[in-house]
Amino acid sequence: MPGPSTTPATPAAAPVGDTVGEVVRWAAFSCALVPVVLVVYGMSFGGAAAAALGLTAVTAVCRVLLRRSERAAAEAAGEIAAVRKREQAKVPGARRGGRHAGRSAPGE
Repeated sequence: MPGPSTTPATPAAAPVGDTVGEVVRWAAFSCALVPVVLVVYGMSFGGAAAAALGLTAVTAVCRVLLRRSERAAAEAAGEIAAVRKREQAKVPGARRGGRHAGRSAPGE
């Protein structure tokens, strides 16, 4: 009979962090690992170095694009929040719901 499981029944929520930084770290690791593997499997050192330079260039471009999209998303979220705040300020009580103040039934 197997013992109790040491893993939780539900997966824990992933901590919110620097996801772009994490992607770039893995890409840098790949930029270092791929040339080593290529040399081990018989590719020339020059060819492996060229592959490493190509991977590094692609990683750099992806990093720039990811950072730019993060900034754009943050700006858009800020603009959306500002628009909502202005809309709510224009009409007092517009999003509160419930009944209006005044007569509660017709004919009163």
